[in-house]
Amino acid sequence: MCLGIPGKVVETYTEHDVLMGRVEFGGVYKRVCLEHVPDIVANEYVLVHVGFALSRIDEVEAKRVFAFLEEMNQLDDLEAHSP
Repeated sequence: MCLGIPGKVVETYTEHDVLMGRVEFGGVYKRVCLEHVPDIVANEYVLVHVGFALSRIDEVEAKRVFAFLEEMNQLDDLEAHSP
């Protein structure tokens, strides 16, 4: 089963005319496509699935979901593939 992981947008930038961002997942940083949330800004949270931010999520909900995933040991794969 695949699910979205909440992350905090640290910065946004354009790469090859595509809106991208650096997103933090509990200390792990990833490049994420932000085209589906074009009005997102730094310090906001997004729900990310396979490298694409699908929607904005509020901070409280993001932290709650992330804590749950951490508790369930479901974040190992995220850390293993960090650049």
